[in-house]
Amino acid sequence: MNTTTSNFNASELCSRKLWQLVSDDDSISDSELQQAVRELAARRHYLQELQNLKALEKLGPN
Repeated sequence: MNTTTSNFNASELCSRKLWQLVSDDDSISDSELQQAVRELAARRHYLQELQNLKALEKLGPN
């Protein structure tokens, strides 16, 4: 039996791909969504859009 697991590493994705995942959050799990939002925030990309989605507020304090 050959099983593979895919590990989500937000730091390996470009900001545009991360934004696509965040804006269509049905495609990833909650923990992956949080990772993607944190990565975008750390990169300071799409900050206005994240604030509009209130995605930063959902993360809570770091």
